[in-house]
Amino acid sequence: MDNEFVVNIIHRPEMVPEYAEKVTGQGKKEDIGRKSLLTESLDIFRFQQETAHKNGLKTTIQMTYASLFNEEAIEIAKHDHETYGDEIALSLLGLPCEEFRKKYNTKDFCIWMFSMEDKMAIVDDVFGKFYDIFGFYPESTGSYYMDADLTNYIKSKYPSVKCAVATCWEEGPKAYHTCNNSWYTLFDGGPWNPWIPSKQNTHAPAANEEEDSGIVAIPHLSRDLIACYDGNGSNFGTHPQNVLRGMIYDSKTWEYPYLYNIIDQYRDLSKYNDGYSYNMMFVGPGWLNKMGRWEAPYELLRKSYEDGMAYYGKLKKEGKLKDLTMAEFADYYRAKKHYNEPECALWRDILYGSDKQVFWYADPYMRACINMDQGGALVDLRPYVSKLEWKVGIGTPHVQDASYPFLIQEKYRAGYFTHYAGEGTVRSAKLSYKGEEVDLCLCRTKAHFSETSDSKILTLDPVDIEFYDLTVTLQTVITFEKGSSKIRFERKILKMSDPDAEVKINEYMVGCYGTTEYPEDMTGITLKVEGGKNAVELSYEYKCRELRSEGGSRAVSVIPAIDTSVSMETNDGDAEVYVREGYAFSPMYTIGMTKTIKEGEDVTTWLNLEKVN
Repeated sequence: MDNEFVVNIIHRPEMVPEYAEKVTGQGKKEDIGRKSLLTESLDIFRFQQETAHKNGLKTTIQMTYASLFNEEAIEIAKHDHETYGDEIALSLLGLPCEEFRKKYNTKDFCIWMFSMEDKMAIVDDVFGKFYDIFGFYPESTGSYYMDADLTNYIKSKYPSVKCAVATCWEEGPKAYHTCNNSWYTLFDGGPWNPWIPSKQNTHAPAANEEEDSGIVAIPHLSRDLIACYDGNGSNFGTHPQNVLRGMIYDSKTWEYPYLYNIIDQYRDLSKYNDGYSYNMMFVGPGWLNKMGRWEAPYELLRKSYEDGMAYYGKLKKEGKLKDLTMAEFADYYRAKKHYNEPECALWRDILYGSDKQVFWYADPYMRACINMDQGGALVDLRPYVSKLEWKVGIGTPHVQDASYPFLIQEKYRAGYFTHYAGEGTVRSAKLSYKGEEVDLCLCRTKAHFSETSDSKILTLDPVDIEFYDLTVTLQTVITFEKGSSKIRFERKILKMSDPDAEVKINEYMVGCYGTTEYPEDMTGITLKVEGGKNAVELSYEYKCRELRSEGGSRAVSVIPAIDTSVSMETNDGDAEVYVREGYAFSPMYTIGMTKTIKEGEDVTTWLNLEKVN
């Protein structure tokens, strides 16, 4: 196993950096052509490039539309391409400039939010200008998000493009709330690490050559996979100024061990991904403004960038890091990964000092998160198998919301820990004995990773469940089957304080669908019990009804609104399978199975996702 740590370092000469006009032009009328702004932006870009090269690192220079009108930015890019082997690429960020606003008569700048007609016009404009200047079309591009229609158009018209920054991990409502509800970048639900996006939906990885969009996608920034999920992702990543914005540094010494810890944890992910790990640093010039950002002075902003680059440079000198341009990485990734090879991350808390541990899994069929602080509960589930065609931008049903819908999402649908009546979304199990009931969500544990040629396996430490007069020791093993849309859950009772006792286990999933905190209309969902003595179904009407079948094999929820079916299966003829609808105050559904078991016995269920319609 190679244990290769691959890094993309990306800079963009953004002539009108995000946030910077309001700072540089404080107290003056808006002027995005202000000379002081352009001069400072170029100085910062030059500093970033010099810092990378000083540490022996290659970069990808993503030219912005505005920079294509600036001769000095163009000359820096050409020089560094020839001298250091940097890639000259093209960003679809950095559109705002006087030329763009006059031509398109808008202050919009997020490429995925434009109408499809405008997307194509802007792409042709920017790519054409790039070709006129450099004499070739770029091999890499990107934005905070690139919808499938945009990506497909670029690939068909400019086939040289092989790599793109295509989403920002765990943006969406959490980031929106912490930005004072002032911007609308809503794209939850994508992978946190590189992937090959499908033609149908950028977030959902391609399952085969037919679905392959033709590019390799990378995320906009490498995030902390616990802190970012629990809170605002903009504060937790390998972008040094994210760490400063999160105030995760010593204000007296200006040291930030967390930055190096998060880089090292990404290096550690090679254990779960066949010896390969990835990281990226993508810092626009607006973050290094001379007047400071995020309560940090310019000197600290500059130091953090120099220290971050120095750490990458040190790892490279020690033979522990491979710096690739985006185009080089696309070739590397396609040689390294096949379609059904998942991305996995067993991630531990490195910020708050807790023992929390989560496992992230993404493949062409799902994205899932297992939370060991909740006994191995499944707390986030996105049905990539459905490959939802989700049109985005002006003139579509989703002007801003590019998120991939969830079936389970503990942050937007409460999870196990609700404050009042109702239920939150989660996949867990309950044990009951003599009228007492305990949910495994209350049993903290730790996971140990292993794998076979066709599976990624989490073996959880046994947990003790204490009833009034009985202690049960139970172990869970969770298996993700490669190339399928199934997760296998095995529970085994290792011992009981009364070996002759019997307990009932209730394997369940509470689900819904949506992209935000707000409920969707559940009408149209069908709940079914299949197999056994009576196959029955109901249409969701918010009536709290329940269906059960002894000896049933499957509990199913069919959700036409997102072309998805989710089911719980068992091959145990002694089980009782059930489905339950919710009510208006708690608009969820539950699918599950129950069985009575003894010491030494086990229960196996499969959670399965399928595309419908």
